Amino acid sequence: MWIPTEHEKYGVVIASFRGTVPYGLSLEIGDTVQILEKCDGWYRGFALKNPNIKGIFPSSYVHLKNACVKNKGQFEMVIPTEDSVITEMTSTLRDWGTMWKQLYVRNEGDLFHRLWHIMNEILDLRRQVLVGHLTHDRMKDVKRHITARLDWGNEQLGLDLVPRKEYAMVDPEDISITELYRLMEHRHRKKDTPVQASSHHLFVQMKSLMCSNLGEELEVIFSLFDSKENRPISERFFLRLNRNGLPKAPDKPERQCSLFVDLGSSELRRDIYITVHIIRIGRMGAGEKKNACSVQYRRPFGCAVLSIADLLTGETKDDLILKVYMCNTESEWYQIHENIIKKLNARYNLTGSNAGLAVSLQLLHGDIEQIRREYSSVFSHGVSITRKLGFSNIIMPGEMRNDLYITIERGEFEKGGKSVARNVEVTMFIVESSGQTLKDFISFGSGEPPASEYHSFVLYHNNSPRWSELLKLPIPVDKFRGAHIRFEFRHCSTKEKGEKKLFGFSFVPLMQEDGRTLPDGTHELIVHKCEENTNLQDTTRYLKLPFSKGILLGNNNQAMKATKESFWITSFLCSTKLTQNGDMLDLLKWRTHPDKITGCLSKLKEIDGSEIVKFLQDTLDTLFGILDENSQKYGSKVFDSLVHIINLLQDSKFHHFKPVMDTYIESHFAGALAYRDLIKVLKWYVDRITEAERQEHIQEVLKAQEYIFKYIVQSRRLFSLATGGQNEEEFRRCIQELLMSVRFFLSQESKGSGALSQSQAVFLSSFPAVYSELLKLFDVREVANLVQDTLGSLPTIVHVDDALQAVKLQCISKTVESQLYTNPDSRYILLPVVLHHLHMHLQEQKDLIMCARILSNVFCLIKKNSSEKSVLEEIDVIVASLLDILLRTILEITSRPQPSGSTMRLQFQDVTGEFVACLLSLLRQMTDRHYQQLLDSFNTKEELRDFLLQIFTVFRILIRPEMFPKDWTVMRLVANNVIITTVLYLSDALRKNFLNENFDYKIWDSYFYLAVIFINQLCLQLEMFTPSKKKKVLEKYGDMRVTMGCEIFSMWQNLGEHKLHFIPALIGPFLEVTLIPQPDLRNVMIPIFHDMMDWEQRRSGNFKQVEAKLIDKLDSLMSEGKGDETYRELFNSILLKKIERETWRESGVSLIATVTRLMERLLDYRDCMKMGEVDGKKIGCTVSLLNFYKTELNKEEMYIRYIHKLYDLHLKAQNFTEAAYTLLLYDELLEWSDRPLREFLTYPMQTEWQRKEHLHLAIIQNFDRGKCWENGIILCRKIAEQYESYYDYRNLSKMRMMEASLYDKIMDQQRLEPEFFRVGFYGKKFPFFLRNKEFVCRGHDYERLEAFQQRMLNEFPHAIAMQHANQPDETIFQAEAQYLQIYAVTPIPDSQEVLQREGVPDNIKSFYKVNHIWKFRYDRPFHKGTKDKENEFKSLWVERTSLYLVQSLPGISRWFEVEKREVVEMSPLENATEVLENKNQQLKTLISQCQTRQMQNINPLTMCLNGVIDAAVNGGVSRYQEAFFVKEYILSHPEDGEKIARLRELMLEQAQILEFGLAVHEKFVPQDMRPLHKKLVDQFFVMKSSLGIQEFSACIQASPVHFPNGSPRVCRNSAPASMSPDGTRVIPRRSPLSYPAVNRYSSSSLSSQASAEVSNITGQSESSDEVFNMQPSPSTSSLSSTHSASPNVTSSAPSSARASPLLSDKHKHSRENSCLSPRERPCSAIYPTPVEPSQRLLFNHIGDGALPRSDPNLSAPEKAVNPTPSSWSLDSGKEAKNMSDGGKLISPPVPPRPTQTASPARHTTSVSPSPAGRSPLKGSMQSFTPSPVEYHSPGLISNSPVLSGSYSSGISSLSRCSTSETSGFENQVNEQSVAPGSGSGHSGSEELVRKESKTPPPYSVYERTLRRPVPLPHSLSIPITAEPPALPPKPLAARSGHLENGTRRTDPGPRPRPLPRKVSQL
Repeated sequence: MWIPTEHEKYGVVIASFRGTVPYGLSLEIGDTVQILEKCDGWYRGFALKNPNIKGIFPSSYVHLKNACVKNKGQFEMVIPTEDSVITEMTSTLRDWGTMWKQLYVRNEGDLFHRLWHIMNEILDLRRQVLVGHLTHDRMKDVKRHITARLDWGNEQLGLDLVPRKEYAMVDPEDISITELYRLMEHRHRKKDTPVQASSHHLFVQMKSLMCSNLGEELEVIFSLFDSKENRPISERFFLRLNRNGLPKAPDKPERQCSLFVDLGSSELRRDIYITVHIIRIGRMGAGEKKNACSVQYRRPFGCAVLSIADLLTGETKDDLILKVYMCNTESEWYQIHENIIKKLNARYNLTGSNAGLAVSLQLLHGDIEQIRREYSSVFSHGVSITRKLGFSNIIMPGEMRNDLYITIERGEFEKGGKSVARNVEVTMFIVESSGQTLKDFISFGSGEPPASEYHSFVLYHNNSPRWSELLKLPIPVDKFRGAHIRFEFRHCSTKEKGEKKLFGFSFVPLMQEDGRTLPDGTHELIVHKCEENTNLQDTTRYLKLPFSKGILLGNNNQAMKATKESFWITSFLCSTKLTQNGDMLDLLKWRTHPDKITGCLSKLKEIDGSEIVKFLQDTLDTLFGILDENSQKYGSKVFDSLVHIINLLQDSKFHHFKPVMDTYIESHFAGALAYRDLIKVLKWYVDRITEAERQEHIQEVLKAQEYIFKYIVQSRRLFSLATGGQNEEEFRRCIQELLMSVRFFLSQESKGSGALSQSQAVFLSSFPAVYSELLKLFDVREVANLVQDTLGSLPTIVHVDDALQAVKLQCISKTVESQLYTNPDSRYILLPVVLHHLHMHLQEQKDLIMCARILSNVFCLIKKNSSEKSVLEEIDVIVASLLDILLRTILEITSRPQPSGSTMRLQFQDVTGEFVACLLSLLRQMTDRHYQQLLDSFNTKEELRDFLLQIFTVFRILIRPEMFPKDWTVMRLVANNVIITTVLYLSDALRKNFLNENFDYKIWDSYFYLAVIFINQLCLQLEMFTPSKKKKVLEKYGDMRVTMGCEIFSMWQNLGEHKLHFIPALIGPFLEVTLIPQPDLRNVMIPIFHDMMDWEQRRSGNFKQVEAKLIDKLDSLMSEGKGDETYRELFNSILLKKIERETWRESGVSLIATVTRLMERLLDYRDCMKMGEVDGKKIGCTVSLLNFYKTELNKEEMYIRYIHKLYDLHLKAQNFTEAAYTLLLYDELLEWSDRPLREFLTYPMQTEWQRKEHLHLAIIQNFDRGKCWENGIILCRKIAEQYESYYDYRNLSKMRMMEASLYDKIMDQQRLEPEFFRVGFYGKKFPFFLRNKEFVCRGHDYERLEAFQQRMLNEFPHAIAMQHANQPDETIFQAEAQYLQIYAVTPIPDSQEVLQREGVPDNIKSFYKVNHIWKFRYDRPFHKGTKDKENEFKSLWVERTSLYLVQSLPGISRWFEVEKREVVEMSPLENATEVLENKNQQLKTLISQCQTRQMQNINPLTMCLNGVIDAAVNGGVSRYQEAFFVKEYILSHPEDGEKIARLRELMLEQAQILEFGLAVHEKFVPQDMRPLHKKLVDQFFVMKSSLGIQEFSACIQASPVHFPNGSPRVCRNSAPASMSPDGTRVIPRRSPLSYPAVNRYSSSSLSSQASAEVSNITGQSESSDEVFNMQPSPSTSSLSSTHSASPNVTSSAPSSARASPLLSDKHKHSRENSCLSPRERPCSAIYPTPVEPSQRLLFNHIGDGALPRSDPNLSAPEKAVNPTPSSWSLDSGKEAKNMSDGGKLISPPVPPRPTQTASPARHTTSVSPSPAGRSPLKGSMQSFTPSPVEYHSPGLISNSPVLSGSYSSGISSLSRCSTSETSGFENQVNEQSVAPGSGSGHSGSEELVRKESKTPPPYSVYERTLRRPVPLPHSLSIPITAEPPALPPKPLAARSGHLENGTRRTDPGPRPRPLPRKVSQL
């Protein structure tokens, strides 16, 4: 049975549990769990990381921890009872763990590794804390380390700053907000600005001396030298080196390095140097022989210098090499370092070129104790400490020093009877009073232990030697008295013996008889002469002699005058025990000389401070002793002396002696009666203040009042203890009178001079220190009243004196910080006076920093939720006094411009932050009663209104992101909690006072605006937080956004009819709120939109304003990343539900649908834009949105914005043609006018003409880059017209040159023809703009089907490629997946005129084949009925699918949606007809090319002829005869008579063409190919006989219509075809795509190998349907056998496998693979070279042809295709129609056409071949420029399989030349224009109707450069004829009809503009 747990509440998982049991909870090691129940070794509970999932787990898997439970029961909260640092560490490490892994993923290796080390370090420290064996100090240290590392990690990872108090996290609820702010700010400052250390230390390590001429031991002496004052500032660091220049004692590292300590910041200057003196120990001369002398001397060697400035960069200087200079003139040795510093080193030699002193230096900062901790390794190995000379900047009370520094300066000696000067050596001893030499008290430097004697270095032959050697004598105090120093002088001989002869001595006693020590300074000592053997051990002999020339004894004057020899030393005593000052000694011994007391007290002020503090206690005892002796006489003098000493301790140097004085007062002071005299003298001074002229001394007294009061209080306590509290009243009265005098002096206003105000300031600055002393004797209330009266007496005029005002505030600040203020009783007394002064200052906006500090301290003492009566009363007082001024101050500060200096800015932020914290503290403390009182305190509604506006404005400021640093989330949450609480209180006041007749728009607007920005704050978006942080916030504050949202809704409902004031202004803000992904908030806020719609409907009868605002804001908000699919659904469902019963439901549904559709597109757009690279999805999505803005919303500005976004995408993807078409959309909205346009996007302010010109040039440039030159030419012409109309001939010239260059590019540059692919997007997972739609896409250069398919799969990585081409069923449409169906399609050009015209170069034709394409085609072969195995062509049908796009390609996108699809079935007979037509066309083209020598060689023609003739011989065409010419077929298909006749005509035509082709072939065939040619001729006769052709003429005569240029085409449409009277069936237009099936099986030119292969395949496959599906692509077309033809040319025989003749079996049997799989396709290798027009002879000597005839009875549906409106179209059907003169571009220009009249006599043809061909360019030609709007002129098709199918290496785009757009209506136009007796009007008008309904837009979308090399020219293109023509048509025959029709189409009427003209601003 499950029992709720009592104590087992919290645990940590110690082993992972998979939770495989029923109700099991899966747990990972390290998870924390909360336990709810237990049962038989199992627990039930949940993991804290996911509290929603509860389950069971084994108790053995969990380690229990102690925890306390809050809110027992259902919502209980478990808090572990462990050290808060441990808790924080655990949760922080968990958060870091996740982020740490992300660092690895993001490849931030450096931070990843650093964080890993820190995490390990924290875990290690955590173990130490958990073990619990640390001492208190160590624990503190460990916690400090932990928190420092936690803060570092949080900062690096961008996490929140944690407020801490003594290393533990602080709960913001437990402290006041001001205190929280200070903690946060302290941690922030600590992080930002490291505190500058005041103490610095220099670490020096000696490595070695590198010098070539060593060989003697050396002494190296380091010291610090101040070049400014020319004196050393430190002791010396002394080091001995061996003969190799290395340290002599390597085993003692402390002798190799030293720390120069206690350098002040003032000593880190450029003029402080490290000086190094090097002394060698050896022979007198460096070059002497080794055996010359055995005695060793100290001799000068060299010197090095380094400025300390080089170390100020903070870097360690390892292995620094100092240059060592040698001294040439030894007499200058004492100043060699100064000369080097002064750059006078030219007089010295370097010791060697690569010689030097190797040292390591480092500057350390901080307290010496801190240095010991941080660099423990240095100290653990031992390092010598080198002190500063004398005391450090701060003298510590416990410091014990007694150091005497002696500098051996110089000497003056006589020659002593020698011819040369002496070599003098000085030896020094310290001798005590007993005559014994003191051992080991002479220190050469810090690196060496002290010695008993000192030997100076020797200067060679110098009677006036200067040494300047500094020595330290650390002699104990007890040895000082009676001791003296003796100096012995010896001459060092350089002779062999090298003896040192004593010739004199000097001495100096250390202490004088009166007890004073040797005074500091230089002393000239007398040199007493003596002999070598003089015994100086007996000190009594010489001590009576005079020692110094300064103090000669009278009786020895005569004796001393004779001596000329002197010796100078400088002494300096640094002692805490001994004094050199006689006045000090006189004062201390005042009892021996009572008469000198007055003089001694007067001289005290002149004594050095260090002397006084050394004997502080003795001095104080002396003073109070004198006071007790005679207070009347000495009272004033003692008081002044006491003041002097007290103020001396204020000096920073002696600051640390204050505790010494405090200890003295507490423990040693015994003046029980002193208080009377002290009070009396103090009062006397205070009373004199106002009258005294000189205030300096009085100010000194006032400065010392703290300690004077301490003495008074202690004295009174001693008196009370001694007397049992006598004279208490008298004492109180004295104090009262004293403070009365103070109040009087404070209340005086300074008149004229500021001396009085200075005295007031001095008093105020030290007055707060007196409070604690008074509290020792008086009651708290008494002291509070005294202080209140004193502070209250200050002058109230603010303009008194700024300095005094500042001090006054400091005094108040100290008062608030004092112990007195912490007591609630005294606080209530003091608060009014504090607030009074604060109010005055805040009103004047003065001393804000100090005011903020005082206020912070005031609130720090008022803890949150203190419901004590006293606290509530205090809040009352503060609210009444300060709330208003506080709000005004915050507004004032935040509206000021921020100061520029960084320190000033920090100060500015501090003061703002502190005032904000104070305001928040106050508001948090306010209760219902306080709010009620506040609101009641306003007398009028105006005052209340101003207050509410003010507080709402302040709240908006507080919410600003810059108010607090970004990582202060804790502070922000607290602030928001206070704000929302206050707003809830104030909203009642808003409802009560400002509704109905008192409605105030401004205040309500301010309220709503505040609420909206409150909800939108970044720090409240819980979705962005980590789960643990989100949980903490929700537990502490809940979701404040929802609370505020409910409040908004409630207030909105209260507005009633006033809601209209906020429509549409609040739509945007409210929409932003609803986009926040918080379901509750959305549910509350979305219904407001229904309310807005309702009120707007009531007001204006519609809600256009609501709609407009919603749409405008949605775009900007969603592009910022707000909103999601859930929101779209919620918005839709909530509002639809709300408007169900409204009368305006329909229009409401429409609005909601529009907005929802916009959201769909915006969400898709945003998702697409997140992708890295530009892909089709991005472009398609932008197009969808752009169309939506234009067609559905009519938002012109948004439309233009998205035009430019799309333009940028195209440029990025290098879709230059599409970019041009896109920009053209904006260009169309502008006119050539001078209206000014405002600045917009990247466009400056300019006229409409200028902007349109700029756009035109940009578009032309893009068309040029996209190789769409024809379109560029039209624009060149347009802009040239404008230049011409303005007579701007300069630009006109440039434009004409540009136009010419575009023509050149058309003729000279190669263009690739793109391939087109049909893509179906099926399934619900696609974006809305793609879902269940099909598109045709223009491929990239060289992109084949397989590459395109891979690209699409990359763009849609989750999509599944469908492996068949059938239309998917409904299950696919509704699937929760993505399916892609891709296959290639063939473009069907709308305009056939240029393509059919003879003589037009292929460079020109190639453009018309793949541009302005609306229609695409795809064929699928299949068998109907039973399949004849002998001849499959009998049952082979083709299903032809035509796809019509919403817009032509290329256009503004690379893909457009399919608007309509038509499926027709082609019978086997029609199929065979089409195959023959295509093959005939191919043959004509090749023959023509051969004739005009456009071919490099004749191979392509050879192969094609071979393919056709050989296939025919082997049964190619005969299969058609067997299938369709047999009696059974003719009888069973009587309706196919015409078609059978047409097939026969084509066979005969093919025979004619072959005959002519063989004739041409014979002319050009090379010699080695002659046998093949002969074989072909033989086979051709066999073929003719099989066709039953004997003589061509006979056949011709037999046929009534033999050589027309075209004949009615037979085809099937979905509608029944109407028949013409003569039985001809007219077919609607069909594209020139070839069908794989047809190519294979119905060619009249099957090669033998192909036929064999076909039979092979048909033998293997069950149906020929399978065989057809083996083609690699649905749209392939090939009429050639890849076996019989060379790879360079593909013939028209039906290849069994077009891509490759060796397809594997699995491909043969896989329908899916064969339909859509990639394939190999033979590439065309024929790249014809363009030839001169004169060389392009037309293949026209076989015969003339007539144009096709039209059937007048053709039904309308067959003549035109109905276009449907386009959802993707940027222009309606009308807008897309032909351009008038001012309209837009419809089609690129065509070459100029010669004008000719049509002759009806062109139907007669000559049988014999005409020898001369005519060029179309040689006829009479009228020079004119064709209209740029001419769409196309119906003409002949010149699509040749040579260009596609057989010659293409990819999916054919143009393979069937016969079945083209001319097969329907276009051919009729031609026929009617030439038929005898018929006009062209009827057909032309029909053509116009059709073209108007379906024309390409000015520019279609996808720019595709050519995939293939430039195809063969089509100048020899022979159109299909009804009867086999003997000759191709003459090119210039039917021009007039063309022109007439063309002219008629040029003026379709004015083109309506697509949009209302709002572009004047754009």
